[in-house]
Amino acid sequence: MSTQERVERSPYRRAAIAAGVALLLAVGLGVLVTVRVSNPESIDSEWMDEIVAHRSPWWEVPARVFDFIGGGWFGVLVVPVGIAVALLIARRPWAASAFILGSAVSSGVVQVMKIGFGRARPEQILIPLDSPSFPSGHTANAATIVVLLALLLRRRWIAVAGAGYVVLMALSRTYLGAHWVTDTLGGILVGSALAVLVWVIFARRLAAESGVESTHGLSQPGR
Repeated sequence: MSTQERVERSPYRRAAIAAGVALLLAVGLGVLVTVRVSNPESIDSEWMDEIVAHRSPWWEVPARVFDFIGGGWFGVLVVPVGIAVALLIARRPWAASAFILGSAVSSGVVQVMKIGFGRARPEQILIPLDSPSFPSGHTANAATIVVLLALLLRRRWIAVAGAGYVVLMALSRTYLGAHWVTDTLGGILVGSALAVLVWVIFARRLAAESGVESTHGLSQPGR
């Protein structure tokens, strides 16, 4: 490999390394909260006490809306497929493939981690759930969608609005008592990391497909 090729690949390599670190942090967080799950003074317990103290019907309605759009058959199947179809209509087949793969991998990894850590959900939960708590699938799904769209479409407003969406999703999960706050943090780390890794895998084809290699330095490493 020439020096120029190594330089051109370095941005993708750095992105992959950063994503790997995020995944390790998520795993480390899972180990930490599982070991210390009985600690009454943890940030999880303090945050949940604060949430319960401020519950009201006004906040529960939007929280349940986020519960619907962020998970289940709608969030895990309809939303990703709908976005992929839109990308296909826009003649971005590689982007559509990357999006579907990223969504599927994120969902699968989350389920494996849930089983592996087996963390119990908060007792203050308002919705019927019996699956393990860590990490939050809703926030992982939200982070995967937002990060992939931001990387695929390269629009700053998507990143800004998406960040707000992910934060609101995380807040809704703790408000409903479906997750501890550290579950949502773990979900964000997992979803974001896997989105970046999938983007790195498809990066060359995505750049060629969108025709940005000759116009955007960010998409043509080394410029």
